[in-house]
Amino acid sequence: MSAADAALVAQLQQGSEVAFRTLVARFQDRVYQTAFSLLRSPEEAEDVAQEVFVEVYQTIGRFRGEAALSTWLYRLATSRALKNRQRARAKKRFAFFTSLLGFDNETLYEPPDHGHPQALLEGQQQLQLLLAHVARLPDQQQVAFTLRHEQELSYEEIAAVLETTVPAVESLLFRARQTLRKHVHPLLRHV
Repeated sequence: MSAADAALVAQLQQGSEVAFRTLVARFQDRVYQTAFSLLRSPEEAEDVAQEVFVEVYQTIGRFRGEAALSTWLYRLATSRALKNRQRARAKKRFAFFTSLLGFDNETLYEPPDHGHPQALLEGQQQLQLLLAHVARLPDQQQVAFTLRHEQELSYEEIAAVLETTVPAVESLLFRARQTLRKHVHPLLRHV
């Protein structure tokens, strides 16, 4: 952990509100972008970012500094985003089954409209196709892919966030890329 991060953590552990505002100002964009990359919903990403900083405020006393402060924040954001996504999937499954049983007639799912900045560069249809397939990757592959390609973290940083080894990260990224090549590349010719 850098000396600046260590000083910030020490101030946070002493209850400094100024240090907390500094932490939020320094890391809120990264935490939000990590959550958005996994959830693809600005509202949900904002909620996750707020939850992460509340958790940091409440648990900073237990932070031992074994990992970099940014790694801890990425880990918290990733964990929260995945939990939110699992809850959303469970709600969709419940809604689907209740509609089959005739309890409600609402639309169960409408594809999200992603206002992602890369859409201007790659074309809206291609980007949505890619994002849809990234969202179908297994959780660990999706997190590794997102942290590498959208957050530009190093393999070592991703390994720290996922609490695994660099070779495991390499394997996750290789499998994610293979899956995406297999499913997305043939479809891009038709878009």
